[in-house]
Amino acid sequence: MRGRCDALAAGILARCKTLGVKIAAAESLTGGLLADAFVRVPGASAVFLGSAVTYDIAAKASILGVDAELLRREGAVHPEVARQMAQATANLYCQPGYDAVIGLSTTGVAGPGPDGSKPAGLVYVGLVIPAAISASGHMRTVVRELHCHGTREVVRQQSVLHVLENLSELTVNSQE
Repeated sequence: MRGRCDALAAGILARCKTLGVKIAAAESLTGGLLADAFVRVPGASAVFLGSAVTYDIAAKASILGVDAELLRREGAVHPEVARQMAQATANLYCQPGYDAVIGLSTTGVAGPGPDGSKPAGLVYVGLVIPAAISASGHMRTVVRELHCHGTREVVRQQSVLHVLENLSELTVNSQE
């Protein structure tokens, strides 16, 4: 799985560098693994801006600005939480001089057991694709629900792989 992640991350970084697009992430269950997938690639600093690891539910609200009422009502494992995390990270890392920032997010239940009524392996990933590279010419937000299987570490690694696969697909499609 690591070799596949490395290849996807390298391809994404190369395409984004060519397009002048930056990448930032907000991570919960992956706890920095998504950032690691990018920074393992030499030259990643030309594209990858950073990752806010907001593992704690209150940090999602206070640092990223995820709706506190949503978090109280639904918990952290919810598609709207993933969407808000991705949007917030795109905004948080956007700086003058950057043409566009892709925002990524991960939130879910790594296991080994369920989190209340939410089963281990339930993951939501969010991707904010800026207008500059969107086929429609408008910002696009995508949230995907995953059902991963395996140990806690495998669920976390599968989550990263899914983010990279989705981002690779979306960045390839942006060039068509």
